[in-house]
Amino acid sequence: MDDLYKKEQEEELIINKAFQELLQVYLASKHRKKVEIITKAFNFAKQAHKGVRRRSGEPYIMHPIAVARIVCEEIGLGSTSICSALLHDVVEDTDYTVEDISNIFGPKIAQIVDGLTKISGGIFGDRASSQAENFKKLLLTMSEDIRVILIKMADRLHNMRTLGSMLPSKQYKIAGETLYIYAPLANRLGLNKIKTELEDLSFKYEHPETYQEIANKLQDTQLERSNVFENFIAPIREKLDSMGFSYRIEDRVKTPYSIWNKMQNKHIPFEEIYDILAVRIIFTPLSPEKELNECFDIYVSICKIYKSHPDRLRDWVSHPKANGYQALHVTLMSNQGEWIEVQIRSERMNDVAEHGFAAHWKYKEGGGSEDEGELDKWLHTIKEILDDPQPNAMDFLDTIKLNLFASEIFVFTPRGEIKTMPQNSTALDFAFSIHTFLGSHCIGAKVNHKLVPLSHPLKSGDQVEILTSKSQHVDASWLNFATTAKARTKIMAILRKEQRTAQKEGEELFNEFFAEMDLEPSSIDVEKLCKLHEVDNREELLAQIGSKKIVLGTDDLEVLKEKKPTTTSAWKKYLTFSFGSGKSKDKKMEETVSQLSSTNNIDKKKALKLTEDTIQNSYIIADCCKPIPGDDVLGFVDDKDRIIIHKRQCPIAVRLKSSYGNRLLAAEWDTHKKLFFPVNIYLQGIDGVGVLNSITEIISRQMNVNIHRLSFETNDGIFEGNIQLYVHDVEDVTTICTNLKRIEQINSVTRIEN
Repeated sequence: MDDLYKKEQEEELIINKAFQELLQVYLASKHRKKVEIITKAFNFAKQAHKGVRRRSGEPYIMHPIAVARIVCEEIGLGSTSICSALLHDVVEDTDYTVEDISNIFGPKIAQIVDGLTKISGGIFGDRASSQAENFKKLLLTMSEDIRVILIKMADRLHNMRTLGSMLPSKQYKIAGETLYIYAPLANRLGLNKIKTELEDLSFKYEHPETYQEIANKLQDTQLERSNVFENFIAPIREKLDSMGFSYRIEDRVKTPYSIWNKMQNKHIPFEEIYDILAVRIIFTPLSPEKELNECFDIYVSICKIYKSHPDRLRDWVSHPKANGYQALHVTLMSNQGEWIEVQIRSERMNDVAEHGFAAHWKYKEGGGSEDEGELDKWLHTIKEILDDPQPNAMDFLDTIKLNLFASEIFVFTPRGEIKTMPQNSTALDFAFSIHTFLGSHCIGAKVNHKLVPLSHPLKSGDQVEILTSKSQHVDASWLNFATTAKARTKIMAILRKEQRTAQKEGEELFNEFFAEMDLEPSSIDVEKLCKLHEVDNREELLAQIGSKKIVLGTDDLEVLKEKKPTTTSAWKKYLTFSFGSGKSKDKKMEETVSQLSSTNNIDKKKALKLTEDTIQNSYIIADCCKPIPGDDVLGFVDDKDRIIIHKRQCPIAVRLKSSYGNRLLAAEWDTHKKLFFPVNIYLQGIDGVGVLNSITEIISRQMNVNIHRLSFETNDGIFEGNIQLYVHDVEDVTTICTNLKRIEQINSVTRIEN
């Protein structure tokens, strides 16, 4: 009993210490010192969560305290948000209601807590239908009060920091969901530090070995980078000192996630990434009016020291990004012959870059917390999308996400107004961004006074004039080149409306046809007509009849009057379909076992063992990413209760993790070099006599590996080659790549997806 009391006392001390640290952070901020209400919220939450523990074993109240601290320290919000963070799980996890919170703490805190409760437990539920609904709730509450999503970001960040206590399958779900939605949202809200940490933590839990490998390499090259940094900034310091600036210079090192991303996208090793180091000059302007001019003064002065890259100047000072980011980026050639990016920002710009829109509020006159401009425009776009969401959950998420990840370009209207658009936007996207009527009747555009088609991609600085015609109608093919969420949403809404009208007309024509032929329509008749006209279902059939793409006539009548199959022939047809496809009994048995590998007997708390036997008979290797032993993988239970094995970084798996997290299974290889798996290797180098012979010599003779397919192409003395091999595992691939790199003429060897 004494031990229990002692433990409770120790925990009480830990909880109170954590809360006192939160108060110290708050008192050091610029906010009004409303300590009393924060203490009241802490005591209320502490009592409400009394006796409850997190999966890690610590008292539950430690989580709300940690979230409140992130909200205050890392996002820069005040007492209302801190109280809401402390209370964010009370309504969901205890008997208290939103009304109780409102009566004790007032309507504003209650509204934020209510918004957080609606989107609790992550964005996504267990079913696809509820995922879009929950995400919709998140966006709706965000457009009512942006603090809801900012506190949710802090909640997710703390959950990611303590993800180690979760099961592996849960780690993949939460990490995947974080990468798919939360990190892009953080980026769009300008929360750069949080976005970076969310990406890195997701990467760490999904690919622990690769993460550690990159982290070790960064550590090993740290001293070398420090020397480069000090040598590079020495003359810059001297120049800025002589100009009388108050400044600081920081080095910014790429994160393991962004390094890995670049390695994946460009198929290059760590050693070939040359922009790991960047330099940040952060200065205090003499006055707010001189801030922009002083950015350019610093730019001009450092370009006199080092040569600048002509195509790498990024002016986000004059035209801030949609998330409020402002800075001048210039790439300079160091004395060692390396290109180094330099970012020039004021202290205010740096604050906004790190803390997002919350930092804007601190700088607004009168201390108001309303922010106009790009954020409001973005929230307005979200509201428009919410007015007519996609019926399919994944389509809805993808539509929103199109605009979350997008970088911006700046284009001009014929009158010279600047419009911010996502990168890769087309003329059609631009038309819809101005007005739905303009988009739906758009026939083309003039870009810089030249006539271009609707699909023409826009670039920063383009002046765009939209051409319309009243006779123009939205076409389904437009979805192939509409890239913004707004354009795609509007196009799909118009197409659905047109389809509903066509279906209604089609149903009338369909019924008239059957009445004229003196027939009574049945589901079998509809099935026959669908098969004849090669459409998937009744709705599509009626829509095509209504739009006159299908005209019912004598061919349809002949099909309808065909004799219906007897029971025997129906069984025969079924048997032929099921078993008579010419495959061997063994193969059929394997497929049957594969389809019937029910997940009921699987312990989801343990990782699936991928052995020679289970790979051949129980699980299915995903065709999209073709994982092999040694790859980081996971299992996914599909709609037919089959277990599909994906690479963890496979794009399909990324969507599955963020949307069907409850169907994920941890998996690990347990093979012993008995089975062979196909892999593709890409080579590039300088062409010469005997290169091909050297390559095949290493693969076939020295390593005794079977080459399945080989293709080479030479252009201006440079060759590119693709080889498909059969190997046992990743270790084989690494050995082959290492040996091939020893050939003098070969520049790079990488494994690719296809």
